[in-house]
Amino acid sequence: MAKLVVTQIRSSIGRPKRQKQTLIALGLRKINQSVEHNDAPHIMGMIRKVDHLVKVEKK
Repeated sequence: MAKLVVTQIRSSIGRPKRQKQTLIALGLRKINQSVEHNDAPHIMGMIRKVDHLVKVEKK
């Protein structure tokens, strides 16, 4: 299964609560923090909701 590296590039300050919760669910708490996830449909859905706040790289 492919891996994704998700990096938070923008702040969650001033964003809707739903987007903040999605970042936390992805494991992101600070700017420039990176986490690795499997390429799964539910992860891709979460990334799509906050795509303006994160950067995604395939590993």
